[in-house]
Amino acid sequence: MQVRNYGPGDFDGVIALWQACGLHPSRSDTPGSLAHKLERDPDLFLVVEEAGRIVGSIIGSYDGRRGWINRLAVAPELRGRAVGRMLVDTVEQRLAERGCDKVNLLIEPDNRTVIDYYDRLGYRTDELVFMEKWLA
Repeated sequence: MQVRNYGPGDFDGVIALWQACGLHPSRSDTPGSLAHKLERDPDLFLVVEEAGRIVGSIIGSYDGRRGWINRLAVAPELRGRAVGRMLVDTVEQRLAERGCDKVNLLIEPDNRTVIDYYDRLGYRTDELVFMEKWLA
């Protein structure tokens, strides 16, 4: 398995992985928007490739104050082999190198089964109200 930075040619493989994992691509998950993400944090959007297939992904970001983890996904047949841990550790290390001292993540209500996984990685639930507004 090879961990590497996401590239625009990985779009179809990443979307297929997310769908296989039950993640719901949103209207902001387009080839253009994911390519735009690379302009800001190219080393925080990672994929794992095995035999030419994308089998893991994570999108990290840093706003200068807080780090974020989004879209951690591992092909169902590879779970339990520390692929997700490798991706999280890599993003956390890269965030720490930038001076980030806190990482946040959000979990969709229909994906609550991953709470225990993140708990084992040291993440804790913080009761907040999440609000959003689409600008386009």
